[in-house]
Amino acid sequence: MTEAVRIVIVPGWRDSGPGHWQSLWAQRYADTVRVQQDDWQTPARAAWVERIRQTILAQVDQDGSALPVVVVAHSLGCIAVNHLPEDAQARIRGALLVAPADPERRSILSDFAPVPSRKLPYRSIVVASNNDPYCPIRLCGAYARNWGSEFVRVPEAGHINVESGHGEWPLGVALLQSLVASDGGEGGLRRCEAAASLPS
Repeated sequence: MTEAVRIVIVPGWRDSGPGHWQSLWAQRYADTVRVQQDDWQTPARAAWVERIRQTILAQVDQDGSALPVVVVAHSLGCIAVNHLPEDAQARIRGALLVAPADPERRSILSDFAPVPSRKLPYRSIVVASNNDPYCPIRLCGAYARNWGSEFVRVPEAGHINVESGHGEWPLGVALLQSLVASDGGEGGLRRCEAAASLPS
């Protein structure tokens, strides 16, 4: 029997708007839950990390058994995920970490520095672009090495968000599919019934 997997979407600073690929995926794919922060504008590390932790630990099946999760994080969300304590990390089976932020480049994000450099105890994929205005690709490569992540370079993709022209983002879907499928998750991503009417 294959094990169900919950997809936990972790937006970054100022949240992800309606056209962002994270928002589109939350609408399109079943078994997803989105982390909601109390303050998207002035992020505090302790509060953000605790909310992500609570969201992960709350994922259970109908019998109340803990479900493993695959995390999909963007920007500051990637850094917050790396600050998670062991109990939450133990529930993660894979993570797609897209366009990580550099909290030392913006004072409003400095509470998240220094960025943890320990190896992550689960499979992870870091995706970054050579022209991301918020984090140099060399730093993203260093993150990937420190975290033990696979590193995917996407040329001229900016911050991989709406502003850089990324809506549904098929490459990201394929990477997420690889994480879900490698965990034995029900044959991969499942579309929501309501998503049948959404454009592909």
